Amino acid sequence: MIVGTAGHIDHGKTTLVHALTGVDTDRLAAEKLRGISIELGYAYQPLPGGGVLGFVDVPGHERFIHTMLAGAAGIDFALLVVAADDGVMPQTREHLNILHLLGIERGVVALTKIDRAEPGRLAEVERDLQQLLAETALAGIPIFPVSAPDGQGIDALRTHLHEAAQAMPSTTTDGGFRLAVDRSFTLKGAGTIVTGTVFAGSVQVGDDLMVTPSGRPVRLRSLHVMNRPAQWGQAGQRCALNLHGAGKDEIARGDWIVAPRLHAPTARFDVQLTLSPQAPAALAHWAPVHLHLGAAHVMARVALLEGERLSPGGSMLAQLVTDRPIGALHGDRFILRDADARHTIGGGKVLDPDAPARKRKTPQRLAELAALDLADTSQRLHQLLTLRGLDLDRLAIHWNDKDPAAHLPIDSTLVRAGHVTWAFSAAHWTSLQDKLHTDLAAFHERFPDELGPDATRARRMFLPALPAAAFAALTDTLLATGVLRRSGPWLHLPTHSVALSREEDALYQRILPWLEEGAFDPPWVRDLARRAGCNEASMRRLLQKQARQGKLYQVVRDLFYLPDSVAQLATLVQELEHMNGETRAAEFRDRSGLSRKRAVQVLEFFDRVGYTRRVREAHRLRNVDLFGRMNHAA
Repeated sequence: MIVGTAGHIDHGKTTLVHALTGVDTDRLAAEKLRGISIELGYAYQPLPGGGVLGFVDVPGHERFIHTMLAGAAGIDFALLVVAADDGVMPQTREHLNILHLLGIERGVVALTKIDRAEPGRLAEVERDLQQLLAETALAGIPIFPVSAPDGQGIDALRTHLHEAAQAMPSTTTDGGFRLAVDRSFTLKGAGTIVTGTVFAGSVQVGDDLMVTPSGRPVRLRSLHVMNRPAQWGQAGQRCALNLHGAGKDEIARGDWIVAPRLHAPTARFDVQLTLSPQAPAALAHWAPVHLHLGAAHVMARVALLEGERLSPGGSMLAQLVTDRPIGALHGDRFILRDADARHTIGGGKVLDPDAPARKRKTPQRLAELAALDLADTSQRLHQLLTLRGLDLDRLAIHWNDKDPAAHLPIDSTLVRAGHVTWAFSAAHWTSLQDKLHTDLAAFHERFPDELGPDATRARRMFLPALPAAAFAALTDTLLATGVLRRSGPWLHLPTHSVALSREEDALYQRILPWLEEGAFDPPWVRDLARRAGCNEASMRRLLQKQARQGKLYQVVRDLFYLPDSVAQLATLVQELEHMNGETRAAEFRDRSGLSRKRAVQVLEFFDRVGYTRRVREAHRLRNVDLFGRMNHAA
């Protein structure tokens, strides 16, 4: 169990920890000189039944609230310290507010310096404390009167802490490793050392890890857990990691040390936000704030999603946009302070660490966030699946859950699209199929002379919110069952076709040998029209009609290629890619025998249809099977 102190300056937090553990947590010369805590201090005490009780001692001065917040991240148990002679003071209230906003529900009050107060004063302070605590998550916690110098009440408090540690529910080690760095330094003979609280997962010596948000890979050389050498550590413990691969200046307070798969820095995330009743004013949309998450401290803007202002004591869905990326996952707690860093104004919980910049206030999006706010994973997934399909690989990262599929409803539909697994409710997957079929039928009615849209256009027109990989899986399902057909790149219903008239067919049969003779350099529309003795507009309509059926490819406006010729040119690109890792216009020109201008036109066509992609002056394969699939389908 990790105990975090809280309380006003000079109320005896450090003295109390020393009385409980025998450890002086003030290690800096400035702290000794000034008699106040400036930095975080740490102490550890073995428990009678085994295990170790850890203490994080925080500064009480209002100027060091940011340091207190770094120390409060990840604690299990609050030790609220209040001096009997002073009673409840401003930082008592602010620290207690922070503990409440962080969701700390276990704790105890140490009423210190009882030797300086009369019995009537003690009773008065206890009443004030009970009243103050009643409005927080720590309501009803016990109050222990103590005097550190003479040891009065110390044994009783220590026994209570030991019993609380023994009764603490065991921490799960599910999920990937996450440690919030609150200190980084160099130790002679060892190298870079970072300390912090493990939020999730476990780690052992030799593990490969990553620093977030920098993305620097590191390896765990050695490990101390709760101030003892160890081979492995886990969630709920304070650990000191000896890391290889990064210097002390390359890891700072606020960074995370994580399992590599959890490296997902973000500068935009959606949250459930609560504004403290003690906030001095309402919070306006896009207000600047100081954000504290884990041990990180950054500036951010608050985009309110359900109104333009949030009143003290109220809650609202919101989006936080930070001035630099940080590590954040679903469920992380955070604290907000005002732009001047004078007041703690609110806090809350991260819902979606990868929030959209657009359409963030739509009813659909707000419903998704309401679902993400559900505590139970199975209920959360069930509710989300009624709204949209889910990228399970993305959820595995954002929720730090190795197998979110294990929580899915039994009637869910799993779709493998590329390297991503998508989950849909059976009803939603069926509704997507029905919508695509209905929308395509409407398209045929509106554009009877077109065979159908290509896949990219179809997704954009009919299901723009569905990711491309999931749309591809949807169309593959319908193609396999015969509900859809693909002719060339175009999708259409089996009952729909674009037929040539008798005159058009006769003209096409006449010009087809000329296109075949042209091969890589077919005639232009004007040349075909002149040779056939018809006008250019009629010839252009005929060729465009055949292109819509997948019988031709329109490379540029008035230049049409037969599929076999395009497939052969595509093969040349593959050969150049195999030899050089890319295709350049000059090499493709020499290989194909085309002019440079025509070679560029063909390569730009390949880029346009998604066969290749332009990378500076070169072209690289993007979809090697594109023309093979199209020709086969045609």
